[in-house]
Amino acid sequence: MFILYLRFDFMSRAIMIQGTGSGAGKSVIAAGLCRIFRDMGIRVAPFKAQNMALNSFITREGGEIGRAQAFQAEAAGIEPCNDMNPVLLKATGEAGSQVILNGRVYATMKAGEYYAVRDMVWKEITAAYDRLSKQYELIVIEGAGSPAEINLLNEDVVNMRVARYADAPVILVGDIDRGGVFASFYGTVGLLKDSFSGLNGCRPGGDEMSDADYIKGFIVNKFRGDINILRPGLRMIEDRTGRPVIGTLYHQGDIGLDEEDGLSIEHLKRLKQLNRGEQGRMVRIVILRLKYISNFTDFAPFLYEPDVELVYSLREEDIKGADLIIIPGSKNTVSDLLFLREIGAEDAVRSAAENGIPVAGICGGYQMLGRKILDPHGVESPLKEVRGMGLLDTVTTLDRTKTTCRVSAVAGYSRLFNTAVAGSKTERLEGYEIHMGNTTGDTGLFRIFRGRSRRSLADGSVKGSVWGTYIHGIFDNDGFRTSLINSLRARKGLQPRGCRFSYRSKREEAINRWADTLKNSVDICFMLRQAGLKCCLRKAGRI
Repeated sequence: MFILYLRFDFMSRAIMIQGTGSGAGKSVIAAGLCRIFRDMGIRVAPFKAQNMALNSFITREGGEIGRAQAFQAEAAGIEPCNDMNPVLLKATGEAGSQVILNGRVYATMKAGEYYAVRDMVWKEITAAYDRLSKQYELIVIEGAGSPAEINLLNEDVVNMRVARYADAPVILVGDIDRGGVFASFYGTVGLLKDSFSGLNGCRPGGDEMSDADYIKGFIVNKFRGDINILRPGLRMIEDRTGRPVIGTLYHQGDIGLDEEDGLSIEHLKRLKQLNRGEQGRMVRIVILRLKYISNFTDFAPFLYEPDVELVYSLREEDIKGADLIIIPGSKNTVSDLLFLREIGAEDAVRSAAENGIPVAGICGGYQMLGRKILDPHGVESPLKEVRGMGLLDTVTTLDRTKTTCRVSAVAGYSRLFNTAVAGSKTERLEGYEIHMGNTTGDTGLFRIFRGRSRRSLADGSVKGSVWGTYIHGIFDNDGFRTSLINSLRARKGLQPRGCRFSYRSKREEAINRWADTLKNSVDICFMLRQAGLKCCLRKAGRI
């Protein structure tokens, strides 16, 4: 370990992680740094000016932010807040993107409309950053996509414009597994040499620094093979750009941490590498892979369950061969429902339900399971009414107001899982809501409490082996998840088993493993020096 002595100035310092492109590994590297700096005793917080993702999280203020920033806050050991991600864009299809500003819905806009209000957006971003920087000693900032999209430089509110405002040194991450990492490093620096982020709102200084000057070093991510073969390339890119490669991270596969958006290919590979001898003793959960799937991290806890096979699919044979079918959340429920109807997946789900296979719907999936979806204000589509799957006796009416809040809930398991295994047990559950609209009819599967309210509300519905709820994160609750799995095991004639792990503890273990990997592979002291944190380090062993 290192013994660390720090002297902080009155204002917070910053370090920024940018990537040569989307998926380079910015989010998880930023999270790992948050854990490393936290363990050093630094009061650290994450920040991402603008996130474009369908995976979101609800803060204690009831605001909606990107799931990645909530995860980074978890790594930093602090409570997520709206200021960590002041702008969240959620793609809704042809209508454009829903713009979440300071945790609340601002409008649904197309790109041109959004760019027209960028000055207002920038003021909100800088105000959020200023509030955050007053509370913490170090801000770990994450960029988005590539900073060298030359057609978008004038619209930038998330990459180099933020680096200038925060006076943040930039570490550029490249994904070598995709190929072309050296060209990406060299090209990014080259394209930014003549860029000066000359937009209103940038911190003045008159230093004539180009955006390229903010890039202080490189990290090569997802390397496979012999490092000796790579080293000549590392030296050459350092010579040609004048910037050091401060770390090479080997390809980690599935590290057990949240993806920012989109389903992880490594997760899917892992799910296919099951011990075939265990198949008869496993329960198979099939999640419909919707076009606008959102908050797929709801199902991450199942990845740690050794007797669960998790499959994302729309194939009829997978749906009909499932022990449980889950219809997940969707950013465009109507569009995804019509998509399932068009490809025949709805018929497969209905047939499976008629044969007694349990079906669960979360949020948008819950809405699809009802008799119909009404959209009188055209929130999701021009269609005023759409027939649902009819597996629950409910009706959903979409409206312009978005419900975003933390919730606790109580449910009787015997009614929910329709099995004697669950008995009459009840449990207090924790989760959160993110949805447009309200569902009425045969509801009341759960009694929920929003925020600190003591007044309970009806949520969810059940009919036979079909149930649905608005509660995101419901499977994070260890007792609930275990009871669900045991109900599925009972249907297969398997013995029930106890709760095998704490999901929260598993996440902590995964974060710590990743932080250990990162600090053993990357020059952390270089980053601290670049951030202007005057430190004296005395080595007492390896970090």
